[in-house]
Amino acid sequence: MAQTIKCKNCGAEIEVSEALTHQIEEQVLSSLSAKHKKELEDLKRQLEADAEKNAREILAREGQYLDQIRALKRRDNERELEMKKKLLEEEEKIRSEALKKAEEEHRLKDSEKDKKLSDALTQIEELKVKIEQGSMQTQGEVLELELEERLKSEFPMDIISEVKKGQRGADVLQEVVDKLNRKCGTILWESKNAKWTEVWIAKLKEDQRRAKADLAVLVSVDLPKTIDTFSYVNGVWVVGVAHYIALALSLRFNLVSLYHEKQNQEGQDEKMQILYQYLTGNEFRQRVEAIVEAFGAMQIELEREKRWFSVKWARQEKEIRKVIDHTHGMYGDLQGVIGKSLPEIKTLELPDGEA
Repeated sequence: MAQTIKCKNCGAEIEVSEALTHQIEEQVLSSLSAKHKKELEDLKRQLEADAEKNAREILAREGQYLDQIRALKRRDNERELEMKKKLLEEEEKIRSEALKKAEEEHRLKDSEKDKKLSDALTQIEELKVKIEQGSMQTQGEVLELELEERLKSEFPMDIISEVKKGQRGADVLQEVVDKLNRKCGTILWESKNAKWTEVWIAKLKEDQRRAKADLAVLVSVDLPKTIDTFSYVNGVWVVGVAHYIALALSLRFNLVSLYHEKQNQEGQDEKMQILYQYLTGNEFRQRVEAIVEAFGAMQIELEREKRWFSVKWARQEKEIRKVIDHTHGMYGDLQGVIGKSLPEIKTLELPDGEA
């Protein structure tokens, strides 16, 4: 009889041979299972190791990729920063150049304005000087023309000639001619419309010697305080504007008389000396003053002409003052707008201490 054993799992009786077979099978299965399990575990470990290795490699590659990406990104950032920096520098350069150009244009405009203002002020000053000089020159020329015309009018028989401008000498030379058309002598006339100076007398005496004139007369608007009408000063007759015709009548009369006396009594030096003393003495002066009184009416006409010229010159001076005042006003306006950058113009600045 076959030996049986009871299966601890199912309680069935199994023959020993069958049990052994089963046990062997279980052992084999168990062995195979353990081996398989071990292989699986080894495979798992290998796979895990491989996976970990792959993961590390992947991570390493990803890290490299990330490093490359970071490097690329950093380079991009650096390029972007460099580009921004260059753009900022270029923008700053453009802004600086634009500002410099604007400042240069502004400076040129300011310079142009300053030049125009300076030129205008210079022209105004030159115009003022020319007008003042022209006014004085005009007054002098008017007096000279009046002197020449009055002498021609009063003494039509005489030869009245103007001394040309630019030539050395006085203003007018009068050659006294009698009724028989004989030249009896010469009178040299000089007119002055300025403040009195003794230099005029010395100059006129020099002109008299050069012209070889018998007498010299200085007609002046401004007389020395010691002279009311006329006087004989250092060999020259000095007379005011109101009385020069009266003096001319007297001088002419005496030159004609002296010439006739010379013709009638030639060689009588004594009488010539007497006549010379008479011409330079008080009696002659008194006679001339008597003649001057007869010409008082001429003063009225002269004063009327003087008043007319005074009004004319005052009107011109007023117009000049307007130009100067407007120029000062324009300069003040520019100072208010531009400030201290406006170049200083000395002729328009207030003196120190004035507000």
